[in-house]
Amino acid sequence: MSGNAAIQQDPAPIVACTISRDVQEFDLLIEDMETELGEGWGDLSLEDALAFFGQPDAEALEFIAVAMDDDDEAELARFAEVIRAASARGIKAIVIAEEVSPIALHQLLKMGAEEFVPYPLPEGALHDAIERLRRPEPEPAAPPQPAQPALQKPGVGHRGAVFGVHGLAGGVGATTFAVNLAWELANIDKNKPPRACLIDLDLQTGSVSTYLDLPRRDAVYELLSDTESADEESFQAALLTFNDQLHVFTAPSEMLPLDLITGEDVERIIDMARAFFDYIVIDMPTTLVTWTETVLNAADVYFAPIELDMRSAQNTLRIIRLLKSEDLPHDKLRYVLNRAPKFTDLSGKSRVKRMAESLDIEIGVQLPDGGKQVMQACDHGLPLSENLAKSPLRKEIMKIAKSLHEISVTAEAAAK
Repeated sequence: MSGNAAIQQDPAPIVACTISRDVQEFDLLIEDMETELGEGWGDLSLEDALAFFGQPDAEALEFIAVAMDDDDEAELARFAEVIRAASARGIKAIVIAEEVSPIALHQLLKMGAEEFVPYPLPEGALHDAIERLRRPEPEPAAPPQPAQPALQKPGVGHRGAVFGVHGLAGGVGATTFAVNLAWELANIDKNKPPRACLIDLDLQTGSVSTYLDLPRRDAVYELLSDTESADEESFQAALLTFNDQLHVFTAPSEMLPLDLITGEDVERIIDMARAFFDYIVIDMPTTLVTWTETVLNAADVYFAPIELDMRSAQNTLRIIRLLKSEDLPHDKLRYVLNRAPKFTDLSGKSRVKRMAESLDIEIGVQLPDGGKQVMQACDHGLPLSENLAKSPLRKEIMKIAKSLHEISVTAEAAAK
């Protein structure tokens, strides 16, 4: 047998290495590596990593775990060089990052990193990442099939439910809520999954495509600029799918004026979506436009995310006054308080109560603060269920989706 074969028979071959400035600053990573690999892992500094890759012992490496925090961004080029060198030798890389900017993460992923896990490590996150790395490569693709053969009309007279999401102030988490609500609706029933569609109508700063890591198609602009000529084929061409379960109509690739489309254009898009899907979630711009009324009238529920601050309170009061003055269905608004006080924060709970009473509204949904991990998940282009499944925020959104689905199923059964 060869010398390499003899090395492979060692009791505990090194199959993985952590690479960091100081691994002792990532104690949770050490614990998880020991749980997953026992003694089958080692630790390298940045200086030693490149030299080690050229040694025979490195041939047994399955992956490296590159751990860094915001203090390491000055050395980003060196981390990228390590990942590039590992990738060139067939060694996969997991990035363990704490408070690292999205730009830095994207650069590391472009260099060849296979996985990203936020730090502090969520429970089971490293295990799941390693399992994904160890999955066998997929078989060569079969001959290309039609882009979305499953997109067929459920039946004559079918009209899907529409849910609008309109943040009443910037940064209140409206898009995060819309993306995850749509994803939970698409997965709410494993035996009979509903057909769900997410439509991003924020033509200027819409970020649904970013939160799901999807490209922006020119077909979106083509459809929006001439909805009168749009048909089922052009509508389908403008859609993308996320994980083969959620259909997405992204914002256009370029910033466009919000008055590019009219109420009639939006109505046509909604009607086409309703004919194909059970649930349509529409992410709206914070700006009120001429076609806001169209979506409000079409919506079964119009979610209005807010925060516990003065700007949200003032904007809520202003939109209520506007809707009442125009005789529009303000009762469709369902207020969603994001980053709500914790259960033990009695002072915060009292402020929520006073805010609701002063505005004469009911705050029926209170979402907990998911922290920086939620933003990191968004930057990585994944719904919360994919890497923060146990997040309290994800659980609350899942409850909302379940409630909406139960109401829809009950209404459908009563109509038969």
